[in-house]
Parts: sequence; C-alpha cells; structure tokens
Amino acid sequence: MVHALLVLASESGRSEVPFFVLGGIFAVWAVVVGGLGTTSATFPGGRAAGIAVSAVSLLLAGACMALSIYVLS
Repeated sequence: MVHALLVLASESGRSEVPFFVLGGIFAVWAVVVGGLGTTSATFPGGRAAGIAVSAVSLLLAGACMALSIYVLS
C-alpha cells in the first residue's frame, strides 16, 4: 500500500507544498475573520474595510483553486 502511494506521488512532477502553505494561510485568515466578526459588532468597520476583507478572501480562494488545478494537471 505504501509503495503504491509513493509511486503515485512520484508520478506528479509538481510539488504540493505551495498549495498546502497557501491553504494554511487561507485557513488562518478564515479563523481570524470569523473571530473578529463574531466578537465585534462593527466588524469590518466600514465600506472600504469590508471591500478589502472581501478582496483578500476572494484572492486567497482563487489562488488556492488555481494552485490545486496546477498541481493536479
């Protein structure tokens, strides 16, 4: 079983490390935004801050999707 997994892992020439690092950053971002949104009634504080939080979230999500496609192709 382990041999089969190693063979499958070696067939993909692209490293999955960037995906896991960016996914970890995205997870931390989600926890921080969720925590701030739960504890603060005025989060994110204004229209510009709301747009910035949304933009960062969309950028991280898009980058994770792009990296997953890159690694799998």
